Amino acid sequence: MPKRMRFTIWRPLATVAAAALMATFLSPATAHAAVRESKPVYSYENAIREAVWVDTGLDDDRDGRNDRVAVDVVRPREAAAQGRRIPVIMDASPYYSCCGRGNESQKKTYDADGDVVQMPLFYDNYFVPRGYAFVGVDLAGTNRSDGCVDVGGRSDILSAKAVVDWLNGRGKAYTTRTGTTKSKATWTNGRTGMIGKSWDGTIANGVAATGVEGLRTIVPISAISSWYDYYFQQGAPLYDSGPEWLSDYVNSPDARAKCGAVQQKLIDGAPRTGDWTPLWTERDYVKDARKVRASVFLIHGMQDLNVRMKHVGQWWDALAKNGVERKVWLSQTGHVDPFDFRRAEWVETLHRWFDHELLGYDNGIDREPMADIERHPDQWATSKVWPPRGTDATTLRPAKGTEAGVGTLGLRKGKGTETFTDDPQHSETDWAANVDRTTPDKAGFVTKPLTRDLRLSGSSEVTVTATPTTSTAHLSAVLVDLGPDTIRDYASSGEGITTLTDRTCWGASTTGDSSCFKETRAKTADVGYTVVSRGWADLGNHASDLKGAPLTPGKAYTITLDLAATDHVVPAGHRLALIVAGTDKDLIDPPSTKPTLTLDLSRTKARVPLVGGAHAFARATAGSVSAAPEAAPLAGLSAPRTTTHRIPEGGQ
Repeated sequence: MPKRMRFTIWRPLATVAAAALMATFLSPATAHAAVRESKPVYSYENAIREAVWVDTGLDDDRDGRNDRVAVDVVRPREAAAQGRRIPVIMDASPYYSCCGRGNESQKKTYDADGDVVQMPLFYDNYFVPRGYAFVGVDLAGTNRSDGCVDVGGRSDILSAKAVVDWLNGRGKAYTTRTGTTKSKATWTNGRTGMIGKSWDGTIANGVAATGVEGLRTIVPISAISSWYDYYFQQGAPLYDSGPEWLSDYVNSPDARAKCGAVQQKLIDGAPRTGDWTPLWTERDYVKDARKVRASVFLIHGMQDLNVRMKHVGQWWDALAKNGVERKVWLSQTGHVDPFDFRRAEWVETLHRWFDHELLGYDNGIDREPMADIERHPDQWATSKVWPPRGTDATTLRPAKGTEAGVGTLGLRKGKGTETFTDDPQHSETDWAANVDRTTPDKAGFVTKPLTRDLRLSGSSEVTVTATPTTSTAHLSAVLVDLGPDTIRDYASSGEGITTLTDRTCWGASTTGDSSCFKETRAKTADVGYTVVSRGWADLGNHASDLKGAPLTPGKAYTITLDLAATDHVVPAGHRLALIVAGTDKDLIDPPSTKPTLTLDLSRTKARVPLVGGAHAFARATAGSVSAAPEAAPLAGLSAPRTTTHRIPEGGQ
């Protein structure tokens, strides 16, 4: 179906006479088009709070009846009394009862009638008084919903899509979990925006990729775009567990008792070989980007080692190819919500985004720069488009230096070989700290000190030709900015933030649902290098990203590693490094052997998205002289935390 037409002027539904009588409760829906901001004119304390159960059309728990998902609604009572239909902000989550939402792990609470008292996060407190409804959906298999969690698959996505359908008059819902009394969403105009962090934002991506009518915008925060890339990258396992562990983690007790068949499908469909299977095809939203009708406001931490930046690059590029309206914020944090790293600006921007996308206000947000990028802690820059015009994939080539494993990086093709041995006890922090020193576990290639700033913007790739000594081998490729800086400490427990005790309030409160949340500040560290981008692969996947094969020791193989998207300025005086190594400790799992690999430098290269392309690189390295190797290891952050069982929310 064709993409929906964009609109900028909201046409009032009420008559002029009715509007005059309702002046006391004037809302954006009845305001003159010149009004640019929805105002908090409705009572939050007196808001309607209700629960319905939406029929998903599935029976994944195999109890002989269609699964129903619980939908908790908070909406302004005055709008309902006036018969005014309002838009919806929706967060579909598996975390409302098992784990909690946000930096303070808030969970839903209920009154004696089963209606929601505390809705986690600030969305309902802030937006309901401004004429929006907020809808919190328990994904199938969680909290008060029927069904089974299938980790981004058909059940997850269709259970949330069913709610969008119901909001647009196409689905069925009931007033109780098992009853027959139907409930219709006559109070909404169907215009829905989905938002959420991590798994929640992933669901927004997946629902948008169905092309469902009525979903006008999504705001995915730290979200997955393809579940294969959450567990593997090009055959290399990122964790020692699969989706069955995650499903069991969030399933309700009722679902655990009924969903053994779904659990077994997750086990059978996601073998630890790293091969692509139909299970991963079902959970790949990138392939369906052509179906997306909704606009997308994407937020991600460039140092997110949970939901890694690869999810951003491939999703963003696919959306761009299909002409989807987009906006992006990229922070220096790890897996952190913008409410906790740029709070005031975030609330204001999100408010304007929803006003534009759901109320149709011409407030100019669609004409502002597409990208906000954090250059230093709490210091932001903008780009009119992202990546910027003039960005070009530039081929940089490694070459031998005067010491083993310590080479150069430039525009000319190198010769010879470099050799390293996989050491699963070392990580990118060890390699980068010792980039100027010969070590047996990596090969490093470094530019001269730059005479001009050099900006990387977008996704890189590194092509490696390597000869292994064993039948299995994993590879890592890392781009590093070598030079002193103060950055967010994304390797700390807060992933770049420190939570304070003081609170600030964002919206109205009730006794059971406060709008006041703990403040945060940037947690920083002084470093001698910054890891800019990373990528991993199993060399056995050299012939196909979809399936690996044993290697023949002594035979050369060529593979291209996809590196995560980023936007980083390497300042004048700093150096840019490419490091190629084996297992990146705690970020990928090691192979069954400890191979030694020999790189053919004439057939190894990096394609890096540089603003200004090869010309900018040549200018930035012209006239400079090679830096003397550092005598001591460079200072950096602590190594990434061990992540035996990581969940797409935060923590372990």
